[in-house]
This record gives sequence, structure tokens and C-alpha cells, in this order.
Amino acid sequence: MKVTDLPKHWEQKKEPVERTHDYNLRLPLEDAARIAALAELYPDRSESDILNDMIAAALDDLVRQTPIRDRLEGKESKGK
Repeated sequence: MKVTDLPKHWEQKKEPVERTHDYNLRLPLEDAARIAALAELYPDRSESDILNDMIAAALDDLVRQTPIRDRLEGKESKGK
């Protein structure tokens, strides 16, 4: 998924997703405000949901790039 596809995704019915790892993330105040604003625009999505989707979309974009793709795909298959 591309980052630009996320608003359409957030308008769809929320599907349960298993979260297997926690991260502590510190954002600049301006970015935190943007995440909060997105959560208000899409009330079915929490700030955590939005951050998870944005990170997943960014990683998908990176996986499509070469030479990063080969390195990231190798890490993904080892982690599964």
C-alpha cells in the first residue's frame, strides 16, 4: 500500500490486526498534532492505528525500491 492510499483505507471498515511488538515512539509536537488531526478525521482509527498504517505503507514503499528491496525482503523472510 502507498502512503497516498491510506485515506481510502481509513474510510473502509476497520479489520482486526494482530500486533506482536510494541515500540515507544517520540514525535515532534507538530507531527503528533498531525496524527491527532488524522485520528479526528477518521474516528474509527486510533492514533496507534494511523501510525501503524503509515509505517507499514512507508516500509512497503521502501521494499519496492532497489537495492533496499533485497535487503528488506531478506529480513522479512527471516522474521517469519
